[in-house]
Amino acid sequence: MSPDTDFVAPLSQRLLALNMNISTAESCTGGGIGYCLTALPGSSTWYLGGYISYSNQAKIRDLGVKLQTLDSYGAVSEEVACQMAEGCASRTGSDLGISVTGIAGPDGGTDKKPVGTVCFGWSIRDTCLTETRVFAGDRSMVRQQTIEHALLRAVNLLDDFSV
Repeated sequence: MSPDTDFVAPLSQRLLALNMNISTAESCTGGGIGYCLTALPGSSTWYLGGYISYSNQAKIRDLGVKLQTLDSYGAVSEEVACQMAEGCASRTGSDLGISVTGIAGPDGGTDKKPVGTVCFGWSIRDTCLTETRVFAGDRSMVRQQTIEHALLRAVNLLDDFSV
């Protein structure tokens, strides 16, 4: 798999212009965002690292997600995505934490949270923004769309942040 750095270059440019850095917390993408970010030469100047928190135990242990939040909302929720983003930003000292948690399939979906449901979190300094999307396609397609959306939305948020 060759990462598509077309989604990374604009993010890199915004981060460098704002003198900011990022970290990631990934569940359903299994490190795919970090893989894409580090495919761009020079990413070590703005990417501080990431967590692959595939299990609930890892979300709690590594990112500080609260058990009560997982019990109340489920792992695939904006509440958990926010805590994941805040946790990775806090633990790495980054200005921006990006998180994803979702159901890539082919199994695991429900009527309320079908396969393709992904919750995103972006923690920018003291603000956490969240979003839920439902992507179509097989497991690989859902994961790729998740990576692209997380990075493109981060660029948009940084553009808004710098205004």
